[in-house]
Amino acid sequence: MSATASSASGKALGAPGSPGSSGVPGANRWKALGFIAIAQLMVVLDATIVNIALPSAQQDLGISDGNRQWVVTAYALAFGGLLLFGGRMADLWGRKRAFVLGLGGFAAASALGGAATNGAMMFGARALQGVFGALLAPAALSLLAVMFTDGRERAKAFGIYGAIAGGGGAVGLILGGFLTEYLDWRWTFFVNIPFAVVAAAGAYFVIREPAGGRNRSPLDIPGVVLSTLGLVALVYGFTRAESDGWSDSVTVGMFVASAVLLAAFVLVESRVGAPLLPLRVITERNRGGVYLSLGLAIIAMFGLFLFLTYYLQVVKGYSPVRTGFAFLPMVAGMITGSTQIGARLMTRVAPRLLMGPGFLVAAVGMLLLTRMEIGSSYAALLLPAMLLLGLGMGTAFMPAMSLATQGVEPRDSGVASAMVNTSQQVGGAIGTALLNTIAASATTAYVADHIGGAASRSQQQLVRLQGQVEGYTSAIWFAVGILVVAAVIALSLVNAGRPARPAAVSSSDGTDRDEVAVPVIAH
Repeated sequence: MSATASSASGKALGAPGSPGSSGVPGANRWKALGFIAIAQLMVVLDATIVNIALPSAQQDLGISDGNRQWVVTAYALAFGGLLLFGGRMADLWGRKRAFVLGLGGFAAASALGGAATNGAMMFGARALQGVFGALLAPAALSLLAVMFTDGRERAKAFGIYGAIAGGGGAVGLILGGFLTEYLDWRWTFFVNIPFAVVAAAGAYFVIREPAGGRNRSPLDIPGVVLSTLGLVALVYGFTRAESDGWSDSVTVGMFVASAVLLAAFVLVESRVGAPLLPLRVITERNRGGVYLSLGLAIIAMFGLFLFLTYYLQVVKGYSPVRTGFAFLPMVAGMITGSTQIGARLMTRVAPRLLMGPGFLVAAVGMLLLTRMEIGSSYAALLLPAMLLLGLGMGTAFMPAMSLATQGVEPRDSGVASAMVNTSQQVGGAIGTALLNTIAASATTAYVADHIGGAASRSQQQLVRLQGQVEGYTSAIWFAVGILVVAAVIALSLVNAGRPARPAAVSSSDGTDRDEVAVPVIAH
């Protein structure tokens, strides 16, 4: 391939080009990354920080046990259902505008949640957080996609973003524990406001979105309605399955409705002139492989967060703050895997050689956790397992985040970014419902088989605790299998090649320099 053809190919693929090819000055790009990272951290923190505060908020606001799930569900439904629409609006309005608007709305909704005086006000605030989060999240990722096009810069930028996306949830456990234990549960909402203000102000003054990247086509209203209703039905189906069972008539009805609506959505998108989700975004082999493998990995991870949180607090008796700190090795592993392994190797090896082994390393860490018992040592078992999980996930997430938006036309970067978030959101809903159901069934069976032999109350309590651990380990075995499947999909479907070796060219002063490599996409 000629140099001219190679250069043209790189631009068409959204692949690395010259350092200034994004049209955004280098210093501003890195400043912008800082503010985008703050916003991403806020969104990821919110997913776990509220869970820590939920028991206290439920008591203060008088929310019943039957309704408390709506504090989580209201956010999940709005966020998951509107992600594609939010990504399309970012393409239409401009990513910077959508990003700042999403931050402002998220901050206002957080203030409303922190000031809530009853359950209805809390549920409404959480739904509003989901609405603006669905606008903010794809805008943030698509800004990175269009601003960082040089190979080495893109690797560093997505390394940082991937570390935050992977480890932010665990940080939320620490921060949520501190705020709930030492201040008040309301601060788990109010803490979002300074994050949002700083990120929005910085983005307004620093971010310079490259020109010519908007998609000004008419909005696909049927696509918006079908995708929103289909995704809401899917997320609600899994949420309801967790609480009411898989055979519940409403649960089954939600799954059937979701299948029909999403099938109709695909049919509409294949026929309209300006689709909400151009099928070329998801049918490209590499992106399809990323969306699928990433979604499966999130299924395993969300279940793990849930089980380890309960294991540490209920079985081991850890406080919320101590539980948060117990997750720090996983955070450190994710940061190391993303910024030191993934970012350094992304320009040297094919993405599948990072994603596949990364998921397998995480599976080994998960496998260690199947040996959990009531008296398991944190240092001997949980610590190495968390380190392996973090390293594996961080290494895999980094190239996945980058590849999911690489090769996308600028006008489609919003919806491509939204698909990354959609796979994570749906994966999280599936993981929480599926693995929790498996764990609950195993726990019930164990207690039923062993409770008769427990004479004293202390022995009965020990049986119940052992039953919980049996449930967790049974579900974790499934999570191990899911991660192995994710690795197989990444290794078999993702076929983007490693970057070509840089060629030395002469600069104007007569010295040699390396030309930036353009990755070769194998078909």
